[in-house]
Order: sequence, then C-alpha cells, then structure tokens
Amino acid sequence: MSKAFTKESEGDDEDEVGLPPLPAGGKNYMTPQGFARLKAELLDLIDNERPRIVEIVHWAASNGDRSENGDYLYGKKRLREIDRRIRFLTKRLEIAEVVDPSVHAGSEQVYFGATVTYADDMGDERTITIMGIDEADSARGQVSWIAPVSRALLKARVGDEVALPTPAGVRMLEILEVRYPEPGSVT
Repeated sequence: MSKAFTKESEGDDEDEVGLPPLPAGGKNYMTPQGFARLKAELLDLIDNERPRIVEIVHWAASNGDRSENGDYLYGKKRLREIDRRIRFLTKRLEIAEVVDPSVHAGSEQVYFGATVTYADDMGDERTITIMGIDEADSARGQVSWIAPVSRALLKARVGDEVALPTPAGVRMLEILEVRYPEPGSVT
C-alpha cells in the first residue's frame, strides 16, 4: 500500500490536538458553572446539532454523485468536527473535579475561583479571576489556574507580595483584594 494512504504514527490521536495540557498528575479543576456550560454544550451537540447534520448528509447522499456534492462533503466534514468535540468534552467532563469557590467567601487567601486584584512593581493594577483550563476566558479577565500568574498568586493573602518569574525578569505582585462569589450565587 502506498505511504500516502497510511497514518504516519499509530500513536496520533486527533482528539488531543489543541487540548490545554494538564500538569503531570494534575486535576482538571472546574467551577460548577463551567462544568454546567460544558455539559450543556455536549448535550446540545448530541441531541440537536449532530442529528441535524446527519439528516443533511443523508439527504445529500441520496442526491447521487457524492464527489461533487458540496452539502455532502461539508456535512461529512462537520460531522467529524462534531464527533471530535463530543469526544473532547466527554473526556474533559470525565476527569473534571468540580470545585465551588463560594466555600471560601470572606477569605483573604487566594484559592481556585478567587477574583484577585493585584498591583505589579510598576504600580499597574489588574483584576483576574482564577478559573479552570477549559473555562478561562482572558477577554473577561479569567485566567487558568495553571497560568504562571495564577500559580504565583495561589495560597497568598491580601497584603502579601509574590514573585512572578517572566522572560524579562522577576516581577513583584502585591495582592490588594481577594473576592469569592457568595454561596448560592451564579457567576
């Protein structure tokens, strides 16, 4: 058989492409809201999106020549993308460890789920929320718990100064405020 029709490496798993890596032996920490969002996405893909695309592919396949049938070709590609996302979400939800940050409400120590305001050694203030790998959104000020800034801040308290190693050298961060969602609140 021609090499063009074989996989380069049998160990390749296309599901793993683009996965944010977990630290060795680390857990996939997630807030209850993040877990619910990923589960809702998974159920929507399984119950709505995939059946809709399967129906389109079935209709397109019944139209005859599949080699030049755009609906068929696009539908098959979209099905592969949906199946890949379903496998990804299933794996991530299976290993998720749901942590409710509201249990730390009132605490001045930084734990998972904290919203932290800090000042760097240049006097610039910034506020971030420490979230799970699969739910962090930097545009909303959410940072993954494995990010260097999060790792530097974790376990510190209001008033503490922590060192953040950067390529330009070590920067000092002073923790100004730590907040958690109130028990029972939804973020």
